Amino acid sequence: MSEDQLKKHRDSIDSIDLEILELVNRRAEHARAIGHLKNGTIYRPEREAQILRRLKERNRGPLSGNAIESVFVEVISACRALEDGLKIAYLGPEGTFSQQAALKHFGHGAKTEPCSSIDEIFRAVESGHCNYAVVPVENTTGGSIPRTLDLLLKSPLKVCSEVLLRVHQNLMGIDREKVLRVYSHPQSLAQCHEWLNANLPGIPRIEVSSNAEAARLASLDETSCAIAGEAAAEAYGLVIFTANIEDEPDNTTRFLVLANEDSAPSGRDKTSIAFSAKNRPGAIHELLAPFAEHGVSMTRLESRPAGTGLWEYAFFADIEGHRSDPEVAKALSELDSRASFLKIFGSYPEAR
Repeated sequence: MSEDQLKKHRDSIDSIDLEILELVNRRAEHARAIGHLKNGTIYRPEREAQILRRLKERNRGPLSGNAIESVFVEVISACRALEDGLKIAYLGPEGTFSQQAALKHFGHGAKTEPCSSIDEIFRAVESGHCNYAVVPVENTTGGSIPRTLDLLLKSPLKVCSEVLLRVHQNLMGIDREKVLRVYSHPQSLAQCHEWLNANLPGIPRIEVSSNAEAARLASLDETSCAIAGEAAAEAYGLVIFTANIEDEPDNTTRFLVLANEDSAPSGRDKTSIAFSAKNRPGAIHELLAPFAEHGVSMTRLESRPAGTGLWEYAFFADIEGHRSDPEVAKALSELDSRASFLKIFGSYPEAR
């Protein structure tokens, strides 16, 4: 490419950048005006889901749909920040996968608030200290997060959105040759179980509250290492000995976004519920029948002790559709009349 051609392309980019700058600020002015009209409601999960779906559907490249989404999440986040922004509780400290999920969903214009436990995350929103919470609920390798499920049963908070995060686990520390122990969150240890058996046999595995806490501990002792994400390695100045040590290449964690109310319909939603069966023959079949009768697909079903008595279980389920959709509403109404109890955690847009 000649110098003249190079200059022509650079001049065009400079001109386009100025157009983008003008358009982004015009968008921000409209977003701020809408915020004033909505009396302070600056985050609407269903609206943002619709915006991002439309942009990805209309994208013709060369940028990928995910790249377009990442750009516009940050544009939307910056516009929200004009109205004091949002405070998001997550499982800390800094550098955890939970923080990555919060930033992926809300963008860097949001203020992230680290919490020391999942219980503290729930309390942060229940008390009004934070606007929203991001909590892990299940992983494709390690399964469900029991504490999150237990707290959902007790808490008045609603699920208003969800986040899917591809999780890459890395072995990190100060000196690979001196490693005598490995720290990590129980879920991460489970996700790397086979790799650890093959590559660090006999090395003690110590469970801690988060991957970032594991990285912090490893940074204090050269005989320790941690399993965590890249962000934790950067935060604590650790060397990544081996990257991507998770046993499953598609290792993904699902997070729920919690608020004081759930989301309005977005056109592509799911609903999370919990229910229990009465103690009689065929009770489970009777509870599930309304979903089949009304054409409502169930995408997840699992049981967990309900905490209300010996051998009493709650069933946790995700179904397709919004609770206000006619057929979903009918199925839930029939389930409510047949179950010992029914709790609707919320309806929300499917993860993008």
